[in-house]
Amino acid sequence: MKLFFITLCLFIALVPAARAADETADSSVAKYPYLADRRKEQFETSFAYAVFPFPYALPGIGKGLALAGGAMNIAHTYTDAYGIVYGGDVQGMAAGVGDIHIIPRTLILDVGAGEVNKASIQNFRERGMSSDKDNYLLLDIDNSEYYGGRLTATFFDRRFEMYGAWYGGASKLHGIRDKDGNVIVVAQDASRRQFHRTLIGTRLDLTDDYDDPRRGARLDVTRSSSPPSDSGPDFSVMDYNITAYLPIGKRSTWAFNFLRSDAVVSHQGETDPAKIQNQQGINCSNPSLTPQQQQYCTDAVNLTIANNTYGTATSLGGFSRLRSYPQGRYSGAHTQFYGTEFRWNLTDENTPFDLFIMKDIRTSLQLAAFYELGSTADLSSDVGKTWRESYGIGFRMVTASGVVFRADLANGHDGIATDVFIGYPWEI
Repeated sequence: MKLFFITLCLFIALVPAARAADETADSSVAKYPYLADRRKEQFETSFAYAVFPFPYALPGIGKGLALAGGAMNIAHTYTDAYGIVYGGDVQGMAAGVGDIHIIPRTLILDVGAGEVNKASIQNFRERGMSSDKDNYLLLDIDNSEYYGGRLTATFFDRRFEMYGAWYGGASKLHGIRDKDGNVIVVAQDASRRQFHRTLIGTRLDLTDDYDDPRRGARLDVTRSSSPPSDSGPDFSVMDYNITAYLPIGKRSTWAFNFLRSDAVVSHQGETDPAKIQNQQGINCSNPSLTPQQQQYCTDAVNLTIANNTYGTATSLGGFSRLRSYPQGRYSGAHTQFYGTEFRWNLTDENTPFDLFIMKDIRTSLQLAAFYELGSTADLSSDVGKTWRESYGIGFRMVTASGVVFRADLANGHDGIATDVFIGYPWEI
């Protein structure tokens, strides 16, 4: 709660400065002091592309090289296409098409699909906030696929949106390894588990720009449902995500974010360890396993039982929240998060560039400093008993096509992490 208190105090202190800026700004802005006018056109059609190698090194999972690419506003339409091919310890590919305007500027479709022939998932042996950074298992997955789409209805210059999405896929457990890569157990005749998720939500955007907001506020309310598949639970997750943007000077901004995420289970999934082991093709009581290997195997089963009992809300860690921790570092049925980030725009420009592997129009170069605080637990009453923080600096390049290239250096309880990603943090 301490960051919330700090955020509130800063908000109270900075509101007079924001209003003073309004009074000296364009008269169209001053006319609506509580509704920031859009700075620019919200549906860009300037063509851009990028193709670049993407080396990765994920703790415990492995390393390799991916090739990522995308084309934005193809043929000066609103439509984008993108894809990535993985090589190394992760093998697979994904592709998608976005911003397909079924009704121009009103009804927008995004679709995508991918497959992974070989991958490992870093699964921490405990949910909640008490796990150690080295206390994880590696779940080897084979023949994974995923696909889905999202339909968005947008109105009033993208100030109000309603959206729905459906995502599905399947995966098969190959085996379980310890953090050092040693094989604990190899799955025998494991069933290929199907899953799917539906999502509905709405966005109220009272900022001055949909892609690069510098003033105003944005609220997302989202409900995702995961009906039972195989032996999983029937549960839904409610996410409430609000971000406020306070202008600092003529072109910089101070952003504040709050997220609350809660899983609600209407029907629990399978909680019998023996049945779960049978479905996954493993036997944790196999006498050929050492006592430690048996415990590791049991921990993996217990994680499935916890998800089947409580459901899983939005996790912490990764590219968006608590950026100094790996993806999914902290998970539970209830999550609360606070973040603040100062974005210092070094330039405010309209500079075309063509670097052979990348073509676009640069609109801003940006430095950022951020601080984040989060907590998650399976019981709502336990949220906030233990917090983890993350803080650091970042560099961004904002482009006219709507793409934000982001690099962050973050520090926290587990040490320093570097992230290279596309898009601002904290988005749903």
